[in-house]
Amino acid sequence: MSSSVMHRAVQVAEPGGDLSLVRAGTQEPGPGQVRVTVEACGVCHSDALITAGHIPGTAFPVTPGHEIAGRIDTIGDGVVGWSVGDRVAIGWYGGSCGHCDACREGDGILCPELQVPGVAYAGGFADSMVVPAVALAAVPDELTAVEAAPLACAGVTVYNALRRSSARSGDTVAILGLGGLGHLGVQFASKMGFDTVAMARGPEKASLAHKLGAAHYIDTATANMADALQAKRGAKVVLATVTNAAAMSQTIDGLGRRGELIIVGVAMEQLDITPLQLVGGAKRVHGHASGIAVDTQDTMRFAAQNGVRAWTEEVPLEEAGAAFQKMLSGRARFRMVLTTGN
Repeated sequence: MSSSVMHRAVQVAEPGGDLSLVRAGTQEPGPGQVRVTVEACGVCHSDALITAGHIPGTAFPVTPGHEIAGRIDTIGDGVVGWSVGDRVAIGWYGGSCGHCDACREGDGILCPELQVPGVAYAGGFADSMVVPAVALAAVPDELTAVEAAPLACAGVTVYNALRRSSARSGDTVAILGLGGLGHLGVQFASKMGFDTVAMARGPEKASLAHKLGAAHYIDTATANMADALQAKRGAKVVLATVTNAAAMSQTIDGLGRRGELIIVGVAMEQLDITPLQLVGGAKRVHGHASGIAVDTQDTMRFAAQNGVRAWTEEVPLEEAGAAFQKMLSGRARFRMVLTTGN
């Protein structure tokens, strides 16, 4: 039920529509829910899929936003373990059913009833939002809200993929792409003790790759990725953060024995990989979804302890439309983050 109190929210009225700042009724949390005062919310490429109407279950008008950091301001009945004023983050995992096999195995990110902020309920492009308490991740004191927000989706996606991979300290791990996901992937890989290779287009990105922590850089515009990786005895893991299926496919022959291509970048095209390429070295190709709230919490703790930070550009909530377009154009400084002033 809405109260008479209003707050600012960014809405998209119809699939493919513009982002508009509106006044919305502030919700009271129900059983098992909390209300969060939003301080920062990252702008993710997945928000474009939501606002375009490509994610099943999206009801318009929609308020996007699933890289959220803020503080709990009201707690609903039956919520334990959280207090008013607690600093929290919410990501792509915004709640799940709790009773399916995936949830019972702690794999709620693959729950068939997964709740995504901005799809199942109003997201974080707003001053305030109501979320299931199960979706909350505690934010370490060392991180600001702007630093924490991108870690709730981009950060947990790459960190969780790497820590659940077969790579161990000292192994060669290559990050394909140096964008919003990739620049975090390089940092996490380096801090996890991997021999980190960054791969992107253009010689000018070499200095950036090394600044992020990469020991090696491969210019994909001029070098054969597979040959370059094999010169380093083959990669144990290639983490593909780009949205280019052809580029992903070209890394397969760069994998070492029992190497893995882990895909976190979303592309609609088919991969060009033969069974022989996989059987020859017992290689694997698999996708990776982000993670549940405790994974986000682990991601932020690791980032806080090891100095991993998203490179961000802060924009006030009222300029969400411009920030969204800058993200889509590829001109963003890795992660655009909306701030509310709360």
